[in-house]
Amino acid sequence: MSARPPSRPSIRAEVEAYVRARAPLLYLVTWEEERVLRELEAVAGALKKPLHTWTETGGLRTTGDGNGEHTEDRRLREPAAVLGRVLRDERPGLYALVDFHPYVEQPLVRRLLRDLAHALVTSGKTLVLVSPRLALPFELQKEVTVVEVPLPSHAELDEHLDAITAHLRASGGEVQLDRRERDELVRSAQGMTLQELEQTLALAVVKAGRVDRQVIPLVLAEKEQIVKKSTALEYARWDQGFEAVGGLDQLKAFLRARRDAFSEEARSFGLPAPRGICLIGVQGCGKSLSAKAVARFYRLPLLRFDIGRVFAGIVGRSEENVRAALKLAEQLAPCVLWIDELEKSLAGVQSSGVSDGGTTARVISTITTWLQERGGDGVYVVATANDISRLPPELVRKGRFDEIFFVDLPTTAEREEVLSIHLRRRERDPADFDLGAVARAAHGFSGAELEEVVIAGLYEAFAGRRPLTTGDLLGAVEQTVPLSLTMHERVAGIRAWAEGRARRASSAMDDARPRSAAGAP
Repeated sequence: MSARPPSRPSIRAEVEAYVRARAPLLYLVTWEEERVLRELEAVAGALKKPLHTWTETGGLRTTGDGNGEHTEDRRLREPAAVLGRVLRDERPGLYALVDFHPYVEQPLVRRLLRDLAHALVTSGKTLVLVSPRLALPFELQKEVTVVEVPLPSHAELDEHLDAITAHLRASGGEVQLDRRERDELVRSAQGMTLQELEQTLALAVVKAGRVDRQVIPLVLAEKEQIVKKSTALEYARWDQGFEAVGGLDQLKAFLRARRDAFSEEARSFGLPAPRGICLIGVQGCGKSLSAKAVARFYRLPLLRFDIGRVFAGIVGRSEENVRAALKLAEQLAPCVLWIDELEKSLAGVQSSGVSDGGTTARVISTITTWLQERGGDGVYVVATANDISRLPPELVRKGRFDEIFFVDLPTTAEREEVLSIHLRRRERDPADFDLGAVARAAHGFSGAELEEVVIAGLYEAFAGRRPLTTGDLLGAVEQTVPLSLTMHERVAGIRAWAEGRARRASSAMDDARPRSAAGAP
């Protein structure tokens, strides 16, 4: 059995290493103020140094001063005053300044920080700025060590869940989670803070009186709130699974073989987290529906990445928005990141240098670099595209995804299956219809067009106030000109590109190719 790849050191170990190395100024970027302050207190205790914590509202508060006492100095609320105190203090210690980022641009504060950067190296003192936002003036870029505090790891969430459930049981609460459900809960909670997990479990107790597998939808709902605050990501629902997708047997088999690949057991076995798939093919053949079905199949949150929303008027902001969206997806991992109609989002790359100052090209570079270099971050990417000719070749080459699938028009048997799905969805029994005849007549129809056949037949039957019949469906087929016929050349071009470059999503090939506009096969 292969060994699990080494994980990043804990924030406590990382900060302690910097303090021992006499790094004078640390900047911890994090939303988890309480968690980080607890870690800093542990570091100060391990090094036998006091921890001085400053906030604008409370001034300076000292803990672990050697006598077990806590002291406060509310007079030191001014940023310049507390920096002066740090500079004058002759004793070693850690100084944590919370939410200090609004003041670092002030000339006096900036100068004091530069003075401290030189003075603290030999003093045994370390200044730690704790803030959710990085604000670093140019003058301080060589003086400050920036540490982006990651959200709790799987192990930290697991440990915190142990503490919460132990407390619940001790107070008479009920916890009903088997090993698999517990692992799924911890996996679903990745991307949340410890406090958010604790609040979600408390909500489960209030609603159901216990913690069981029903807490997992609550966790996913909490993560949906996190996504809503994002610029380019939106939380998508996956109400339907692969039971609503006709055909595509090879795609389904590929995903089924990797069903447990997101588990801790797979990581311990030495398997990297799956990277994702790219679905290329004819419009209306189920690529977007398959993306949603993938998320439901893996029981992961589905994030839709709208690349068009990241473009902003300020130079450099678009790339920043892309990086922020990809970082949020990593924080919420494991999840499915759905990039729909990729070619429309990235249209105009060839003229990017003239039309938008190279913004589109830089956005593509950011995305392709992330797709290539990301490790086992647990973000499963499902990208869909219709027009391959508009995609930059570096985006769809092998290595960006686990596999590239070509989704073709459904065959006769698959068309019959799709018709059955849409009839059952509308509470009709497929056995009451001659679906074989309808499927044969609907040669070259996509899945979306077959759904419209059922809807059009229902309209006809409703107008006559009678039950739906096979004749209604055949009539709807006869009145429809499929996209594969009106855009025959483009469909042929997609097939030509996919030959040898992509894996077929379906093994069936009996009559998938549409007839040409002249009627030739």
